[in-house]
Amino acid sequence: MTVLDTRALNRATLARQLLLDRADVPVLDAVAHLGGLQAQEPQEPFVGLWSRLRAFDPKVLSGLLVDRKVVRTHLMRRTVHLVTAEDVLAWRSRHEAMLRQKVLGVYRRELDGVDLGELAEAARAVMSDDEPRTMSEIARALAERWPAPGPRALGEMVIAALVPMAQLPPRGLWRAKGGVRNLPLSSWLGREVDPLAADDVVGRALVRRYLAAFGPAATADLRAWSGVAGLPAAVKAVREELVSFRDERGRELLDLPEAPRPDPDTPAPVRFLPAFDNAILGYDDRTRIIDDAHRLLSVAGERVVLVDGRVAATWTVETDTVAVTPVRRLSRADRAAVAEEGREVAAFLVDGDRVRVDG
Repeated sequence: MTVLDTRALNRATLARQLLLDRADVPVLDAVAHLGGLQAQEPQEPFVGLWSRLRAFDPKVLSGLLVDRKVVRTHLMRRTVHLVTAEDVLAWRSRHEAMLRQKVLGVYRRELDGVDLGELAEAARAVMSDDEPRTMSEIARALAERWPAPGPRALGEMVIAALVPMAQLPPRGLWRAKGGVRNLPLSSWLGREVDPLAADDVVGRALVRRYLAAFGPAATADLRAWSGVAGLPAAVKAVREELVSFRDERGRELLDLPEAPRPDPDTPAPVRFLPAFDNAILGYDDRTRIIDDAHRLLSVAGERVVLVDGRVAATWTVETDTVAVTPVRRLSRADRAAVAEEGREVAAFLVDGDRVRVDG
């Protein structure tokens, strides 16, 4: 079995994630290809798409949210993602058990004795008038019947797990501020989420879609991205469609036969990634793109800079300046390339061109 070293996996990831060459595809197609973008920080998906698409217009993504073609919702790993309407309707039921277990992992004691079926029914009744509500408003309405758990536990369970919800605009629009107001997906999109199918066609589709955007990858990587543990049967069902490799640790990696696996020596441009980008978080073994010594950056909400395809710095915006802080030594040429791309980021985010590379 062919062994793919870290550099080969890095270039494959960059190609799948549209980070090796900016893609000339519609914004909606990019969101679908990437399997959504992690979006608990509302403005970060705009940076993620700017780094991946040619001539990206942030107003187009805002328009897709307003037109209900893209939705902000809790999905993979119980985190807020920006996903296409078609994907959330198809995938939500497959993630429901995981979403419940994630919330119970935090609030099991508070929710002990609460019938979750009754709680879900009551929450739907509260929202039957199709009036957008905050989590606190929903929780207060339910607390009259279930006072013991407290509003946070009730709200988290309803919003993140029991009732498929959309976070409505202006939350998540370009350069807009707005609190989280929720509405059931069925009301916002005019359609109920797809029920689970006995043949787990959704699970098989998730495997294929994940590999298209993240492969070659191990089953542990698929689980880390989705948060869903029950996918071995889906992997087994599609295995004959796939090709296999090994990484340098000896793990089996699966992939789609015709998916791009560029030459490891392919040059990789500097890229500025947003906080919580799935190019990093979408793997159990993240060493293909970030050193173990810097792994905590990927879960701490740090924006990072890729140099030669790997995390080499963090970055922030200070008023009208993009400030870059290296986490390893950068050559003079690397610093120049980071500064050049940083000026483009500054033009996009703050309508300026000021960059400071520290260290």
